[in-house]
Amino acid sequence: MPGFSRKKKIFLFLMIGVVTLILTYGVLHVLSQENQKVDFNTQIRPILNKKCITCHGGVKRSSEFSLLFRTDALSPNESGKRAIVPGDPKASEMIRRIRHHDPEERMPPEGDPLPKEEIELLTRWIEQGASWEDHWAYVKPEPVAVPDISSTWGHNSIDPFVLQKLEENDLQPSPQADKATLLRRVSLDLTGLPPTREDLQNFLNDDSPQAYEKVVDRLLASPHYGERWAAMWMDLARYADSKGYEKDDQRSIWQYRDWLIKAFNEDKPFDQFTMEQLAGDLLPNPTDDQVLATAFHRNTMNNDEGGTDDEEFRVAAIIDRVNTTWSVWQGTTMACVQCHSHPYDPIRHEDYYKSLAFFNNTADEDVPSESPVLKTFTAEADKQKLEQMKNWVIQQTASADEKLEKAQDFVNLVRITEPKIHPHSFDQIEKGSLADNKYLFVEPGGYARLPDIPLQGEDHLFVSYSAGRSTGRVEIRMDSLSGKRLGVWQVQQKDNFEIAVIPIQPQSGRHDLFLIFKDPGQKGAVCHIEWMLLHETLPGKNQPGYADIERKFYSLLNTNEAITTPVMIEKEPAYQRKTHVFERGNWMVSGEEVQPGIPQAWNDLPEGAPLNRLGMAQWLVSKDNPLTARVTVNRFWAQLFGTGIVETIEDFGTQGAKPSHPELLDWLAQQFMYEHRWSTKKLLKQMVMSATYQQSSKTTPSLLEIDPDNRWLARGPRIRLDAEQVRDQALAVSGLLSDKMYGPSVMPPQPAGIWQVVYSGLEWKTSEGEDQNRRALYTYWRRTSPYPSMIAFDSPSREFCVTQRINTNTPLQALVTLNDTVYIAAAQALAQRMLQEHPNQVEAQIKAGYQMAMVQEIADEKLADLQLLYTEALAHFNKNPEAVKALTGQQDKQLAALTVVANAIMNLDEFVTKA
Repeated sequence: MPGFSRKKKIFLFLMIGVVTLILTYGVLHVLSQENQKVDFNTQIRPILNKKCITCHGGVKRSSEFSLLFRTDALSPNESGKRAIVPGDPKASEMIRRIRHHDPEERMPPEGDPLPKEEIELLTRWIEQGASWEDHWAYVKPEPVAVPDISSTWGHNSIDPFVLQKLEENDLQPSPQADKATLLRRVSLDLTGLPPTREDLQNFLNDDSPQAYEKVVDRLLASPHYGERWAAMWMDLARYADSKGYEKDDQRSIWQYRDWLIKAFNEDKPFDQFTMEQLAGDLLPNPTDDQVLATAFHRNTMNNDEGGTDDEEFRVAAIIDRVNTTWSVWQGTTMACVQCHSHPYDPIRHEDYYKSLAFFNNTADEDVPSESPVLKTFTAEADKQKLEQMKNWVIQQTASADEKLEKAQDFVNLVRITEPKIHPHSFDQIEKGSLADNKYLFVEPGGYARLPDIPLQGEDHLFVSYSAGRSTGRVEIRMDSLSGKRLGVWQVQQKDNFEIAVIPIQPQSGRHDLFLIFKDPGQKGAVCHIEWMLLHETLPGKNQPGYADIERKFYSLLNTNEAITTPVMIEKEPAYQRKTHVFERGNWMVSGEEVQPGIPQAWNDLPEGAPLNRLGMAQWLVSKDNPLTARVTVNRFWAQLFGTGIVETIEDFGTQGAKPSHPELLDWLAQQFMYEHRWSTKKLLKQMVMSATYQQSSKTTPSLLEIDPDNRWLARGPRIRLDAEQVRDQALAVSGLLSDKMYGPSVMPPQPAGIWQVVYSGLEWKTSEGEDQNRRALYTYWRRTSPYPSMIAFDSPSREFCVTQRINTNTPLQALVTLNDTVYIAAAQALAQRMLQEHPNQVEAQIKAGYQMAMVQEIADEKLADLQLLYTEALAHFNKNPEAVKALTGQQDKQLAALTVVANAIMNLDEFVTKA
């Protein structure tokens, strides 16, 4: 290189070498990328879901091209071309269209073209064969090894998973919370109640390594544990003491709530907990408790408004049961599939109705009585009658194999009384109609026809009816108005519905039944019929004592001394319905018939599982099901930490959030199923015993900047208490909270004029005595007018299943806790406790009140503020003595001033927050 100095030559050679290295690296990097396997779930699916599936998914199939399933995506579209040809991007119409320079041809049609990187990814994916992978949530969780991390931090196997993520994000765990904070946190989490000062002192005095574990075990054994977790489940069950819709009349279903409390307290394994709620009536020889558990799906709304179509709202209830089941146990947004295939997840339109078919043969039909209901007799005499009737049937049944089965059949006849035939089943009514669209009435000379009734040798017709006179009679004929007369029934005057039992001639086969109403010379309805039922008579008719047993049998049928709870009962085979796809979700337009089944993306039903609700329940808790354990542990995790490992608790589908700790989620799911054998208490203990849970919730500006939502769990949870806990805590620290458990819902004080009831005699009658101060889950819940202070703290109306409450922070909440009757009463009771402990020492009174509320010593600055508030309040009451009486009901200025202070303490941020 003439003219170049030696230094310049060396520099030039070095630069050429660097450029060569850069170019070589670039070429190798490109080659490496081209050879690298494209991952469908992490690289391709997000592009398709965000940019393509809106027009080419389950809702829209523009040009008959859908990306929901691989088979659809590889099929020829409307033009006859294939959008995706595995291994051949050049022949793939999709690649041609996303690369096209003409905006009229280019895809997507709206917005900017796809970035070059995404186009290259899609091209390489097709070039590599366009492999399709199941979404992670639809793949069965496999055993996961606990990370082997060298660290002194951690108490159990949860912590290495968390620490691994912290280190990946250059974060460190926080120190352990102090004992007082930890005790309050775990007490609120496990029982929904704050600890007492005695609890704190015992914990502080216990220096053993097992001190915290002893606390956890005590809380898990507390009866209040069941109340806390039942309150959570009641949102999922959409529990309410009313039926919903416009009339929103009263419903007696509190026995289900009590079953829930007991189920959590006895730590009923979650698989059994599931099967009993979805299909307890279908278990072999079900107990009362197992049948009561099925009220989970009788919490659906019931429309008693006049003129409504019972079938429409029966179908609405079934649809709600499908949506709720998939949401609660599978974290799947199934509701939209009622009208079309899922927009994003691999669920076809017909799959919805295969799920609906599992639920479509229950006996409930949106009738005012809410049949079927389980009667629980309360009078001792009735309990004895039931036992005597059962023993009679056993004695009078010849076949040893049939004795118990037949006896149970008659017990069920008395207690459940199915299969009923309701008035909406009549298809021809002459000189009559359905009163209020609910009850059959026919005038003399008229008739009503029941079509295609299965007759199976029954010799009695049970009829629930009322009548204004005793002059009429009803003939029952078969197949025509002049057909064979099966029986005749003489109507008796009855002001209220009562059950009559009419002998009929046994028949077999499917026949039309005609009811012919006669009452010569009379006008108006011969009677009003609520329902009818075909059944055989009690055995042993010619035996001594039969007449007495028969009277007791009729007495049990008509007694009102019983608690009735709506339950799920499967229709007998002869009465079962067929299930059809609803075209575009319209229940009035039936498509093809379908059988019960599961979407193809999931595992099959277990071998031998019946095609009914029990089979579906067995499938849900099968260890091959990819979602039930994941969804459940995620829900419990969210209750403790404020956010689930999957943030979208209700959606584990492709549009849901990705798990922050996927390996931990799968490990917990495996633990729940195999190690804990579906024990909820063991799962919760494992979570609260972790160092992750026990961290301090204090944060720093840098930590907030890196992880504002605490997704990596570098600190403990800090969450506002839920509606029930806010109220229960106020009553607990004031000393007012009642320990009474179970029983009918109560009506604590609420502001006047809240209930504006239109069509029923319902009114809010404030409970007396300790029932005013029971835990919040016992509060009477009316869907159209829920308890107002709990609504202010984000409690749902429970018209539908709510898997996760929205946590808000509004001024209305402060107005409730400052002014609501319950909170004022709690503040006054706390003030009285403060006075009793330290009659003449204001500073000591305030310190004691704060410690009662927070089980913490008060900070000096806060103490000074509260002392100033006390001084100002006392000065106000000195000037306004009438305000003292208005606040406290007595002329005690010191109590009034301390009530203001106690009220302020119970409005502090730390009081309504779990930290």
